Amino acid sequence: MKNSFGKALTLTLFGESHGEAIGCVLDGLAPGAEVDPDAIRLALSRRRPAGQISTGRREPDEFRIVSGVYEGKATGTPLCILIPNVAQHSKDYAKNAPYRPGHADFTAEMKYHGFQDPRGGGHFSGRLTAPLVAAGAILRGALAKKGIVIGTHIAAIHGVKDTPFEGSRREMEYLENAPFPTLSAEAGEKMQAEILAAREKGNSVGGILETAVSGMPAGVGEPWFDTMEGELSHALFSIPAVKGLEFGAGFGFAELYGSEANDAFICENGVIRTRTNQNGGINGGITNGMPLTFRTVIKPTPTVSVEQDTVSPDGTALRLAAGGRHDPCIVHRACIVQNSVTALVLYDALAARYGTDYFGECR
Repeated sequence: MKNSFGKALTLTLFGESHGEAIGCVLDGLAPGAEVDPDAIRLALSRRRPAGQISTGRREPDEFRIVSGVYEGKATGTPLCILIPNVAQHSKDYAKNAPYRPGHADFTAEMKYHGFQDPRGGGHFSGRLTAPLVAAGAILRGALAKKGIVIGTHIAAIHGVKDTPFEGSRREMEYLENAPFPTLSAEAGEKMQAEILAAREKGNSVGGILETAVSGMPAGVGEPWFDTMEGELSHALFSIPAVKGLEFGAGFGFAELYGSEANDAFICENGVIRTRTNQNGGINGGITNGMPLTFRTVIKPTPTVSVEQDTVSPDGTALRLAAGGRHDPCIVHRACIVQNSVTALVLYDALAARYGTDYFGECR
């Protein structure tokens, strides 16, 4: 199983949903990079479930950094973060249980021949996004010092749409502190009502996340096979429930003429930029200095109490209404995850382009 991502900077994930702990190792972090525990706690709090619109599993995420940091700075050696699991209900899961539709139960069985941990989805659980977020807090801090800011809002949930995203620094600052990550408070309230309505029916809903990155320099990306779109796609599709991705105008390009799809170049105060940003800040797989923009679609949480057809491992047909604790929607919790994964890709790409010390400090 490939549990590592990156070249100049590598992140490795480990652990299972109901195991003793989950965590990650960051290898290649620039020496001298700030490691702020409060920033990590804040990021984890944004991922943590809350209220009736989220799962009943409440993990405190009391992380420990066990290597790679001295006096608040990265040493440059592997940095390991451990996050204990303390709120498991393993009795809700049994080995040889029926395959849950929409989950990785069947495919994990085919790959690991029955030796996988089935409790709570094991290594395939969204619980594994917690160490991603912890690592992302460190990387986002390093990017911010270079003037690179990442922001994600909920563009839609089950057909309810947010205000269109311009990707401005002002919007990103607002989203950083928003209790529910929408630009329109009214849209946010309607989305939460939609989530609660699905919960009442024992069902779930999905949605769309929209991300913008401001301050990314031009010239980053490695064609043909490590393009900026390619690397972001590789990492973003590792987020559980992401089933679609588009950059810039995305599938909207199918409705445009070439003259409409192109972004005209202009020069302002000696800086070359484009008048529009249909291509989402990327040309030829390389950043062009405009904001990076992309959208992902998050499928509805597969664990629902509505009865569905499935089979047991021996092939016996049956009807299954899933029990246990689950989110009626994970879209709002996925915003910080998407920000974190984006930070991982950008940090790695910039370190590969300019060297690891691009993010470091010298004494």
